[in-house]
Amino acid sequence: MLLKLLTLGAIGYGGYKYYEKNYADKNAPAFAGNQGDASVRDAGPTAMRDEPKRAWTKTDEESDESFPASDPPANY
Repeated sequence: MLLKLLTLGAIGYGGYKYYEKNYADKNAPAFAGNQGDASVRDAGPTAMRDEPKRAWTKTDEESDESFPASDPPANY
């Protein structure tokens, strides 16, 4: 009985480690490779992991620069 529990625990631990290695990073923030170990992404499309689907406007850039602050851009 104890051997079965140990085996089941080892299989569960191995499955968890496999999941963590292969799937946990997909839920991580969308940092570009040049961000290092930052906890907050730099502003702008060059700091994004995935390229924007369309060209950024000045409004897009200013909105990204103001996040996570609640203040709007100065020229709003």
